[in-house]
Amino acid sequence: MRLRRSVLVVVPAVLLAASVPLAFAAVDPAVRQSRVTGVGVHNSYEKAVFPYLADALDSGASLVEIDVWVSTVGPRWRVNHDLPVGTKDWGQRNNCTSGGLRSGGGNQGLDRCFENLRLWHDQNPGHRPITVKIEFKNGFNQTYGAGPAAFDALVRAKLGDTVFTPGDLLGDHPTLDAAAKADNWPTRERMAGRFMIEVVPGTFERGNPFDKLHTDVEYGRWVRDNPRTAQAFPTVLDAQAGDPRTRFAEPSVRPWFVVFDGNATSYAGGGVDPQWYGDNNYYLVMTGAHGVAPALDATNPPAAAARERVEWLAKRHASIVSTDWARLGEVLELELPRG
Repeated sequence: MRLRRSVLVVVPAVLLAASVPLAFAAVDPAVRQSRVTGVGVHNSYEKAVFPYLADALDSGASLVEIDVWVSTVGPRWRVNHDLPVGTKDWGQRNNCTSGGLRSGGGNQGLDRCFENLRLWHDQNPGHRPITVKIEFKNGFNQTYGAGPAAFDALVRAKLGDTVFTPGDLLGDHPTLDAAAKADNWPTRERMAGRFMIEVVPGTFERGNPFDKLHTDVEYGRWVRDNPRTAQAFPTVLDAQAGDPRTRFAEPSVRPWFVVFDGNATSYAGGGVDPQWYGDNNYYLVMTGAHGVAPALDATNPPAAAARERVEWLAKRHASIVSTDWARLGEVLELELPRG
């Protein structure tokens, strides 16, 4: 059941708090997070997708996405799809607000986006677990104080204990890989009211011939060296047959990647076996769900067909089925058994 905006307006806070767990009541609270499939929305920080970030959170989606540019002048963490240029709002165009969930100025930086997440969390205690996918468009910039340590400090300052961290998964295990294989993921009951952050390298960064240290490796090293305090999960981007972590030259960094993110078509008969991800309890984000044959409309397919697509990919071990179906609330709120 989705949290509907009208309910947030008219229901007293005490009653709202009691009703929020119904948002994922269809999932057995004793089931581990590794056994559940949810639905996400691509570029959910854009105004054309949702007027406000709070609308994305209210939609029922289990994943929201934020694109970040690291700047050497002015605000460090800028939220925009394309390279932010100009002095007005520092070139940012996004649905994060400065004066509450749907008030104050828009086009804010990552700090305000995190504040929106926290405020929504405070107003919706016990909400479904939500993955926050952050694409660092041009990567980190340690030289200008915008490296993994500064990012983690921002997450702690704005989101605090709402974040499910690598350390939470790690427990007493030597690596995240060992923890995932042991299915040390929490139950849904324990994941209630938590955000999980995945970070991926950006399109600009990956095409920059002068960038020799991409976000995945840089943050993977950070988690390896700071497993108890790191705030986000490094992510293997793009599907690849076999174990895609072998692309990383440093063997010591590989077991710190348990989140994978790739195009759904590759996992749906495209040469990559998704069973491996399910067997090892890895977190698998399948993007571009509409493109799986037979292709569906990218933004507004029939709801029945969209639901069938999500169900089909859930059986193929998707943890998140990522889409552009922002208007299909009855699909976004789906939470299904994985595998």
